[in-house]
Amino acid sequence: MPAEPHALGRIEQLLGLTLPADLNAFLSVSDGLQDDYGTEVVWSAERILSDNLAFRNDDQYRSLYRPFDSLLFFSDNGGGDQFAFTCRPPRDEVLVWDHETDERVLVSPSLASFVRNALTSDGGDWYR
Repeated sequence: MPAEPHALGRIEQLLGLTLPADLNAFLSVSDGLQDDYGTEVVWSAERILSDNLAFRNDDQYRSLYRPFDSLLFFSDNGGGDQFAFTCRPPRDEVLVWDHETDERVLVSPSLASFVRNALTSDGGDWYR
């Protein structure tokens, strides 16, 4: 089931950024993706909005980490690390944000590659 167009517009409006084209296209066809075990590989539009707002508006995060305003989180590893696109400037590559070090490291050249790697990995932190 696709994400509602107004939900995609709301992400852009409330976060003040343009959705990456690949993510916009993906969400327009499927509002998120889960693997065979029910783990979210790509979050729903609603979760993308709520989690990104939470990261941007948390005073503790602001005091501990560099700003998140240029990032758009769309997935996580279940242990605190978050996957994101850089939206300022717009990039197609996927980064992982390490919640312990505040490192932001390239892990995939595209959303398609990210999804493929996440779905074909046998668990663990495939991106390290």
